[in-house]
Amino acid sequence: MAKRNRGKSLIKLPARGRGNCPKCNRTRIKLLYPYQTENGTIDVCKKCREK
Repeated sequence: MAKRNRGKSLIKLPARGRGNCPKCNRTRIKLLYPYQTENGTIDVCKKCREK
């Protein structure tokens, strides 16, 4: 069976969940993972999630 709802939540996000990662400065990458900093929470890419 096909998965009809795959990626549906990304379409609702601004720029479809893509942007520049504030931690590694990669461009046009999906920013879906919250990362805790001393100033609050920011969204980072998959590679920076573990760091």
